[in-house]
Amino acid sequence: MPWIYLVLIAVVLIVGLGVVVVNRRRSAATPQAPTPQPSAHTEAPPPVSTPEEEVVVAEVAALLGAEPEHPNFRSRMSKARSALAGTLLGIRARSGITQQTWDDLEEALLRADVGVRVTDDLLSGLRAKVKSKEITEPHELLDALQAEMVGRLSNADRALTFDETPGGPNVWLFVGVNGVGKTTTIGKVGAQQAALGRSVLMAAGDTFRAAAVEQLGTWAERSGAELVRGNEGGDPSAVIFDAIESATARHIDLVLGDTAGRLHTKTNLMDELRKVRRVAAKGAGRVTEVLLVIDATTGQNGLAQAREFGDATMTDGVGVTGVVLTKLDGSAKGGIVFAIETELGLPVKLVGLGESISDMVLFDPQEFIDALVKED
Repeated sequence: MPWIYLVLIAVVLIVGLGVVVVNRRRSAATPQAPTPQPSAHTEAPPPVSTPEEEVVVAEVAALLGAEPEHPNFRSRMSKARSALAGTLLGIRARSGITQQTWDDLEEALLRADVGVRVTDDLLSGLRAKVKSKEITEPHELLDALQAEMVGRLSNADRALTFDETPGGPNVWLFVGVNGVGKTTTIGKVGAQQAALGRSVLMAAGDTFRAAAVEQLGTWAERSGAELVRGNEGGDPSAVIFDAIESATARHIDLVLGDTAGRLHTKTNLMDELRKVRRVAAKGAGRVTEVLLVIDATTGQNGLAQAREFGDATMTDGVGVTGVVLTKLDGSAKGGIVFAIETELGLPVKLVGLGESISDMVLFDPQEFIDALVKED
């Protein structure tokens, strides 16, 4: 009975068609969430960066020649200011100048690491002005103190010396004890000099510390500088000599020489530094800077370092030419600047106010004193 099969096939087709129609109606009746479309006016949220990433970004921007934000002495030296600000604020609020005023002022200056000799000199001049009635009020006394402090720091030549005359490369040597930040300072200075358009070669003369060589290599790579390194534990003066020869052959403008950190009280190590200095002066290279790097948090101990390193680097009557003061943004009291400049006659040329490349800046006496003594 073929007709029965035909009927069954027809029934199946009709049922299937009905199911399809019902499903389509349900789909049409169910609201669908609209597919989000990109809008030309919608801004993506800014990426969240860690402090470490922000430091790297600042360094890269400086290397690419972007104008970095100038570090503010006042904001970076809040810890140093705390050694003076409270006392000065109390003195300014008083109605007259008494013996207590002088005692408090002396204590505050000594606590700020200004040093006994400089403190005595500052206060002697102010006492004379008070005695002659040139100064009668506490606020006048503090204003005069600030002006005197700025005046004591205003006559030094703080420019980094670079000989533009044709010839061999300029050589800047960096010396100092362990842990003061020599290698990092060289990296930052090298990046800044490269940004100025000078070709730079870094000499990894700290052959006794493998980490220093690797660290300097990283800085050289970042700033596009060349690097000369020696064997671990090798002769540092040989590295400096090879670096100067290489720079001369390749017509490189500036050699930045790292040296091994050494205790200024160790005679044999200081003798080795004397050898480095003598070798650097030979050949076509011209040693135009010998920069002593001092950790500002060491306070008056920095004076002893400056004296010994000055003697050890003396060649043809020229020793240390300037000081780089690092970590001034930390727990340093800041007054060591006066002792270095007035007692030793060494100019503070660069100061470190932070971790990024742009935080290594030329020392500005006015900004420094404002940051050190002006109350919030």
